[in-house]
Amino acid sequence: MNQVDVNIRVDSFPKDSAEAEVLANVVAERLQIGRLIKTDKYIEALERTISALQQLKDFPDHDNEEFRALIVALVFDLVEIHFTLKDYKRSEKELEALFKILDPLLSRNPERFGRLHILALELSTRILRSKKKTIDMLARQQLHADALSEKVNAGILSATERLVDSLCNVGRLLASSGDYREAMKFYSEAIRISKKRAGRVNKKEIRLTVEMAEIMIRVKSMRPRAERLLDAVLPHAISLGETELQHDIETLKAMIKLQESMKVSWLSAFRRK
Repeated sequence: MNQVDVNIRVDSFPKDSAEAEVLANVVAERLQIGRLIKTDKYIEALERTISALQQLKDFPDHDNEEFRALIVALVFDLVEIHFTLKDYKRSEKELEALFKILDPLLSRNPERFGRLHILALELSTRILRSKKKTIDMLARQQLHADALSEKVNAGILSATERLVDSLCNVGRLLASSGDYREAMKFYSEAIRISKKRAGRVNKKEIRLTVEMAEIMIRVKSMRPRAERLLDAVLPHAISLGETELQHDIETLKAMIKLQESMKVSWLSAFRRK
């Protein structure tokens, strides 16, 4: 695991103030936590993280943005550490707490906390064991994510890219285990977020749509929808000059026609002989 980078503005307080002292001490503690994580000393890292959170109780103003940003950073660490230690129940509870802390910060300062919110969404796709819980979490946070996509900056773009890739990875994993319908939910969400971020259909959305269609044709009832999706993205592949994607689309369309023309599977035909 890698720590999420959260910039804490210690210098926004007078140098000798109680606020600056507490923040500086906890920031230094988090650096040490990062070193422990890199050497796989997760139990010690967990102890130091809990200790750091306790130190923050001495901060005078619990509504201060820097105080809350540092809590966000430490809770990110807690979620990842508990997950690595296979304490999944605790990890999921801390993920819920992370969103509760982030939501008001996001309303207050979306430019600063937008990237962290999207990284928390990406984290949820890896942490939540129930895929229904993941989809529900994404649905609850959808308005925030859509609003953030309007505020284009490098941090939010990078975090959104990670979220899209993570959603697709979950989709691929579900498809490989035969859970095609659940896989479609994750691909659909990934494509929706990616389109929202880009503002137009680009190579990535076409590739993801083709990948989703390839999984959909494994289920007979999904093949008509897969064909419609392929028909929809084919003109975009042509206009962008993406000949390889165009070839993949045409191949999948031919595969659908071939599958639909087969009244029985080739295996069933052999079994009757």
